[in-house]
Amino acid sequence: MIGYDDAAHVADAVRSALAQGPVVREVIAVDDCSTDGSDAILAGLAERDRRVKVIRRASNSGGCGTPRNDGIDAASAPYVMFLDSDDVLPPGAAAALLGAAERHGAEVASGLCVRRELPSGREVPWQPELYAKARLVARPELRTRLVHDTLCVNKLYRTDFLREHGIRFPEGRFVYEDFVFTARVLAAGPRIALVPDTVYVWHVRRAAAKLSISLDRSGIANWQARIEAHRQSVEILRDAPGSGGKRLARAARAKFIDHGLRMYARELPARGEEYRREWWALTRAYLETFDAADLDAAPAPGRVIARVVLASEQPRDLTRLKQVAARPARLAPPYPRAADATPVWADDLPQVTLEHLLVRPMRLLPLAVEGELRPRAGGSRLTLRLRELYGRVAAAGPATVDVELVDRHSGLPGLRRTAAFRAERPGETWTAEVLLDLGSLAGGVWDLRLRLHFDDGTARESTAHAVAGPGLLRRTVVPNGWRSGLGVLLVQPYATQAGNLSVRLAPGVRGVAGVAKRRLTRLARALRGSLGSAFGR
Repeated sequence: MIGYDDAAHVADAVRSALAQGPVVREVIAVDDCSTDGSDAILAGLAERDRRVKVIRRASNSGGCGTPRNDGIDAASAPYVMFLDSDDVLPPGAAAALLGAAERHGAEVASGLCVRRELPSGREVPWQPELYAKARLVARPELRTRLVHDTLCVNKLYRTDFLREHGIRFPEGRFVYEDFVFTARVLAAGPRIALVPDTVYVWHVRRAAAKLSISLDRSGIANWQARIEAHRQSVEILRDAPGSGGKRLARAARAKFIDHGLRMYARELPARGEEYRREWWALTRAYLETFDAADLDAAPAPGRVIARVVLASEQPRDLTRLKQVAARPARLAPPYPRAADATPVWADDLPQVTLEHLLVRPMRLLPLAVEGELRPRAGGSRLTLRLRELYGRVAAAGPATVDVELVDRHSGLPGLRRTAAFRAERPGETWTAEVLLDLGSLAGGVWDLRLRLHFDDGTARESTAHAVAGPGLLRRTVVPNGWRSGLGVLLVQPYATQAGNLSVRLAPGVRGVAGVAKRRLTRLARALRGSLGSAFGR
């Protein structure tokens, strides 16, 4: 376990490792020269349990790699795992991984990690497709999707395997060190046992004073670090013995396009002009090192974004790219065609072709659905607008849409309705309207999920793009139903980071007062900031 200035959480991390039981021989806690009393907490834990061994570095390393390497060097057990000081291991994690490794004679065992949002507690699985069932991967290139799970913490490694192949983390301040370490592991060709058990809980604290590396993406240095870590990872895989490394390298580049590129492209409209220019130039230069087969191997949404970046020297179409980068992807109009009728991104970028949209299955098309929610007494009206996409929508025949509001905290549906589509402009747009009794829902954030049904029998899961209008971000007080017992409900439709339509609900007078208080607090902070700027502070 590694930690730096994390006194608030370090004890919980160590205790979660000790709670794994006798399967854990030792817990090596590497303190990276903390200044907040973490070392005293660790010393106390070591006094109470002889399995805890504390290593205190004389100077701060500046990153996560060096203290993890210290732990590898100090390990005396035949297998090693990694744990960050602000995360925890769930009960039985170590036993599940060790059992799979010993059963299959595997050098590596890997299990499911869940991202737990705090303080809400909502959990999102990380790369669940890999861990749908138990299996043994005899060689990494036989399961190229392994390159998608770049975490080092949800895995168990045979210690002599790491030492024999000299597998270590980059030293010093190296961001995204997991990328390089995981590439070195895969390049060594281990047998990997996959288990469907949850073996790691990654705590996501978005309101923390100091954000984690994966969350702090506001500066261009973060994107530079990600590109450099990915570049090194691809080189490691490509240079691995045999042909398997080249397959893994290509899969890693496809993953960069489908994951990293899409994630950062979604955020571009919210960044400043200087950041956008730098991001575009860096991304374009890196993508120019990819070959055509690398782009072809990537799923369509990321591939389209990559080709737009390569085709234009300056940032462009950022809002449209943001929608393509969303999950699920949306392609907003216009829908131009080249002289030979091939679908293209734009009239002035005919080289970015979209011919895949003519043959892609309907259930995978990036359909553009817009949503507008108008809260009112007697039922909030949701209007959905479905747009044509190169004739595919009209050919399928829009029939109905299932509307579902899902509690973001629990992931459980709270309200379901079905509405019929009607042609608004034949061959161009279709609309559906539904009344929602929001007063029947508990307070909190509710995400809108859609399932579109067509006359040809196909269906498509989707979300609704939040339409900018008088109702968006407007807090409306409406009469409430039985749930709050206090007669009022505060309703606020809003757009998520990806642009999807969601709604915040605050039932009862207390809920309304709480939202009003938070709003006044934000206004006061903004006012203090404005006054400080005005007076030169």
